[in-house]
Amino acid sequence: MDEDLYRQKLAWFKQNERPEVVLLIADNTERIKIVVVWGNLDVRRAEKLTELTGESENDAWEWLWQNAKYSRTDLMEKAGISLSESALDRKIKPLIGNRVLYPDGNVNSVQRYLRDRVVKLFEPKPKRSTRKSL
Repeated sequence: MDEDLYRQKLAWFKQNERPEVVLLIADNTERIKIVVVWGNLDVRRAEKLTELTGESENDAWEWLWQNAKYSRTDLMEKAGISLSESALDRKIKPLIGNRVLYPDGNVNSVQRYLRDRVVKLFEPKPKRSTRKSL
C-alpha cells in the first residue's frame, strides 16, 4: 500500500513539473554539477516508509524526501565539488524545494536545458574575419 502511494505521489509531481525552475541552475556551476550527477547517484526509497501525515502538495513532497536515501559524500565526489555540510545544503535545498531533483534519482526536465548548453559548448564558433570591412 505505501509503495503504491509513494509511486502515485511521485508520478503526480513529475506530471506537474514547472520548467521555469531552470533559472535556479542557469548561472550556478555547482548546482549544475549536482543536477548532472543526480541521475548517476544511488538514490533509493527507504525500505520502511514513514507515514504520510498531511494532505497538501508540500506535505507529500516532504514525505517523499523523508523517505529518500542517498550519500552526500558520493554526490560531492561525483560532482567534483568540496563543500561543508551547510554549503551543500544551501546548494541542494533549492533544487529539492523547487522540484528540480526527484527523490528517485531522476531530474526535472531542466536536463534539456543542460543538454542544449553542452551542445553549444562544442559547436564550432564562427571564424572572425581578419579583414576590415570598408
